[in-house]
Amino acid sequence: MKKFGVSIFLFFGIVQFHAQKDSISINAELSPDRKTIDVSQQIVYYNHSDKDLNTIKLLNWISAYNKRGTTLVYRKLEDRNYNLHFAKKEELGKVLHLEISDDKHSITIQNEVTDENLFLKLKEALHPGQQIKLELKYKLQLPDRKFTGYGTSPQDTALKYFFIVPDHFDDSNMVKRNYRDIEESVNFKTYWAVKFNTKEVYNIQSNLPKNEPDSFSGYLNSDPEFLFSKNNYPSVTINSDDVKTEIQFGYPVSSQEIQNLEFYLPLQLKFIKERIGSIPEKLFISDKFRAKEDFFGNNDIQFWKFRFKLFSDAENADLDYFGIISKKILEEKIIADKEENHWFKNGLKSYLEIQYLKKFYSDAKLLGQLPETKIFGVKPLKLFHASKVKLLDRYGLAYQYIMTQNLDQKIDEPFSVLSNFNDMAISSFETGTLFSYSADKMGAEKFNTLVKDYIAENANNEVNPHDFLEKLSEKDASSEYLKRYISKKQRVNFRLKNFRTENDFLNVKIAKNTDENIPVKLEAQTKEGKRTTYWIDTEKNERQKTVQIPAEDVYKITLNNDYIFPEANYRDNFLYTKGIFSNAKKIKFKLIKDIPNPEFNEIYLNPRIRFTNTYDKFLIGMNFKNQSLFDQKFLYSITPSYSTGTGKLTGSGAISYSFLPAESVIQRLTFGVSGSYFHYDYDLAYQKNSLYTNISFRKNPRSTVSRGLGISYTYFQRDLNPQMIAQNDYAKYNLWTVGYGFTDNEMIHEKSFSISTQGMEDYNKITAEALYRWEFAPRQKLSLRLFGGYFARNETRNNIFDYGISRVSDYSFSYNLLGQSATGGILSQQFILADGGFKSFIPGSVNQWITSFNVDSSVWKIFHIYADAGLYKNKNQPTQFIWDSGVKVRLIPDFLEIFLPVQSSLGFEPAFKDYGKRIRYTLILNLSTIINAARRGWY
Repeated sequence: MKKFGVSIFLFFGIVQFHAQKDSISINAELSPDRKTIDVSQQIVYYNHSDKDLNTIKLLNWISAYNKRGTTLVYRKLEDRNYNLHFAKKEELGKVLHLEISDDKHSITIQNEVTDENLFLKLKEALHPGQQIKLELKYKLQLPDRKFTGYGTSPQDTALKYFFIVPDHFDDSNMVKRNYRDIEESVNFKTYWAVKFNTKEVYNIQSNLPKNEPDSFSGYLNSDPEFLFSKNNYPSVTINSDDVKTEIQFGYPVSSQEIQNLEFYLPLQLKFIKERIGSIPEKLFISDKFRAKEDFFGNNDIQFWKFRFKLFSDAENADLDYFGIISKKILEEKIIADKEENHWFKNGLKSYLEIQYLKKFYSDAKLLGQLPETKIFGVKPLKLFHASKVKLLDRYGLAYQYIMTQNLDQKIDEPFSVLSNFNDMAISSFETGTLFSYSADKMGAEKFNTLVKDYIAENANNEVNPHDFLEKLSEKDASSEYLKRYISKKQRVNFRLKNFRTENDFLNVKIAKNTDENIPVKLEAQTKEGKRTTYWIDTEKNERQKTVQIPAEDVYKITLNNDYIFPEANYRDNFLYTKGIFSNAKKIKFKLIKDIPNPEFNEIYLNPRIRFTNTYDKFLIGMNFKNQSLFDQKFLYSITPSYSTGTGKLTGSGAISYSFLPAESVIQRLTFGVSGSYFHYDYDLAYQKNSLYTNISFRKNPRSTVSRGLGISYTYFQRDLNPQMIAQNDYAKYNLWTVGYGFTDNEMIHEKSFSISTQGMEDYNKITAEALYRWEFAPRQKLSLRLFGGYFARNETRNNIFDYGISRVSDYSFSYNLLGQSATGGILSQQFILADGGFKSFIPGSVNQWITSFNVDSSVWKIFHIYADAGLYKNKNQPTQFIWDSGVKVRLIPDFLEIFLPVQSSLGFEPAFKDYGKRIRYTLILNLSTIINAARRGWY
C-alpha cells in the first residue's frame, strides 16, 4: 500500500500540472485463477463541454458479455460467430458488485449491474471546466478470451474495455453507446495510474509506460490494454538517429521473424515518420491487433497436404508488419470517433501502404511467386491475367469487386453498419486510393507535409477529418471534390471517347459522367513502352473535354492506369492509335474465369461434362460466356452440349442486363431472356424459353435480410408419346409468374417467406410458403415450414399443374430432378422440399387447395426427427387430413440427406414389405449455395 500511496501522490502531482485533463487511478487485484478482478478506482473528471452537466455517463462495457441479446452478441452473430450466444454462465463477463460515490453523495448498487451505460445524476451542476472526483469499488468477472480476444484463457489474460470509464465522445448529449468489439476509442486525453496485485508472478505487458513490474502510469490518447502471461514475449528496440522506439509483442514470435523485423522495422518506422511526423516511444502489439491489421492477401495457399507460398517469409514479415505498425501509430497519434470518422485513419493506413509498395514493391505481383509454380513442367497460372496483376492493384480491385455487386457503401457510412468487406474495401482501400490520387496530382511531398502539419496541430485533440479535406482543397484546388465525394456512393466513370490526328498532335476526347471537377490522369505510351503522363483538370459541370498531346509515335492512350482512381468502369479507359483495333477493343479467348483485363473483350471457353438426369445422362459441351470473377452488367452464357443418353444436341443459353443504381431502394434490376433444350423422359424433349425481370431491393450489407420481386413469362414445348397424345396432354403451354421473396439468414433465427401467383389460359393459382429455422444449440436446429396453395381457377385437362403432396410435378423444369418422369425405382425416391413436402409416399395430387405444416428437429449428431401434417381438398371430394413422421439422416447437410419414414396416415411403414422403396433422399449439387454460405458475415 505504501507503493500505491506513492503512486497516487505522484499521480496527483502530475494531474495538478496538467490541468483540465482527466485522470484515472486504479488499484486492481487479480484472483489466482484470473477469472475475477477486485477494483478500487478514482476518476477525476472534467466538464470539457461548453454546457453545464447534470449527469455523468460512465461506460460499463463488460456487461456486453453478460447475456444474450446485447449489441456485442448480435454483432458476433452477424459475423457468423455464435460462441458468445451459446456461452456457458461461467464463461460470461459482468460486474458482480458496484459502489460509486463522490464528495457530495453516495450511490451503492449491491446487485449485478447489467447496463452498459451508467448515468449518474449530480446534485449540483458541473460547470464547464470544473472537475468532479468519483470513487468506485467493483468486482469484475472476466469473460472467456475466445469471444473477442479480450478476457481470460488458460494461457493468459488480456484486459481492454473492462474497467468502468467516462465516455468522452458523448459526454455532452448522453447518447447510449454499446460495446461492439470494433476497437473504438473510449477514453483519450487521460492520465492513467494502474497498479495490479497478484498472487502469482506474471509478465505484464501494456501500452502504458511501466514503472515497476506491476505498476503502470502515463498519458494515453487511446485506451489502455494489459496482457498477463507466464511467458516472456519478445520485443524489438529501435535506436537510430531517426527513430527511438520499443515495440512489444503480446504473442510468440519466432527467432527468424525477429531477425526479419530487426531489419525491416527501422526502415518502416523511418518511412512512416517521414510522412506523418513523430513516432511514439513505445508500441504494444496484441495478438488481436496483429490479426486485424496485417496485410490482406499475402497468406500462403494451403490445399490438402500441399502448401504454396506467394511471398518469402521475409517479404511476408515486411508486408504484414508495415500494415500493423502504421495503423498502430495512427491509433496512438490521431483521436477520432470511429463510428463517424473511421475512414480517416483507415485511409491514411492504406495511403502509407500504397506509398510503401510503390517504393519497395512496385514490380511485385498480386500472386507473388505463385505463377512460377510448375505442375508437370509447366506454369499454368501464367495463362491467367491475375498472374500479371500488380500487388499495388489490389486496392482498386477490391473496390471494383464489391462495387460490381452494388454492395459498396459510402465512405463516411457509420462504422456500425459497415460490412466487414467494406471496412477494408471502402473505408480503407478506396479512401487510401483517393489520398494517393491527390498526392500523385499535387506531389507526394506537399501531401505528406499537409498530413504531418494536421496531425501536429491536433495532437491530444479529437480531429474532424472534414477539416483535413478543407485544408487539402486549399493546397490543391483539384482535390476540392473530395469534400462531397465521401458522403455518397459513387459511380464516377471517365471514358476515352476517341482521338483525332492533327498534324503532329492527337486531339483526345475525354468524357466523364459527373459534374464534379475531378482531375484525370492521361498516359500516352509508345510501342516500345515509353510513357508520358499528363494531368488533366476538369471544371464543374464539364462532362466532356478535348485535350491535345504530342503524337510522338503514341501507340496506346490510357486514363487512370493501374486502378489509381476508384472508377465504376475501367473498360473504356484504353484506346489504341494504330492497327486494326484503332479506336476499338481487342478480343481475347480464355479457358478459365479470371480477374478481368479491362483492355480486352474477354470470352471464356469452358469445357463442361456434367450429369443432369437419367435421360440425357452426361452432357459434354462447351460454355461460352463473358462472366469473369467480377460481376458485369451485361452477361451472356451459351452452352451447346452433346447428350450421351440420347445421342442428340442439347443445350442452354441466356442473356441478361442489370441496372445497379447507387442510391435507390433497388439494389439490382435485371432483364433477361433464356432458353434451353433437354429431355424429360426417354426420347422426349422439351424446350423452355423465358423472358424475365428480377428486382433485388436495397439492403444494409451487414444485414442478413434480402428481398426480391420476380416477373417472368415462359413458353414450354414438349414432345409427347402416343399415350400422352391419346390423353390430350399438354404439348405447348405458357406460364406467367409473379413472385415476392423475403429471406433473413440470421445465424440463430433463420426466416424466409415467399408468395407467388402463376397462371395460364387454363388455371390461376396462388402459393405461399414460410420457413423458420432455430439453432437452439451449436449445429442443432429446429425447422418449421408452413405451405399453402390455392387454385383461384382450375380448368386443366389433367393433373400436371396440380400441387404435389409427396412428389412435385416439375412442369416448369426447375427442380433438377434426376428422374423427371420416373414413377418407380431409385430415381422416383428423390425428395424435393416443395408443395406439401410430405416424405411418405402419400398418393395423389391436389387440384383445389392444400395447406401443410412440416417440422424437422435435430436429435443427436446427424440424426433428426421429422413430422408433417396437412389438409387438402380436391374438386368434388371431401377435405382430407394426412400426416407422417420419421427419421432423417443428414449425411451431407442440405446436400445429401436420407428420410426413413416410421408412422403416417398409411400406417406403420417399416412393417410394409416394400419399405426399401419408401425411403427418400435429397441430392442437391449447387455450388452457388456453398459460395453464398461461405461469404456470409463479409457482405
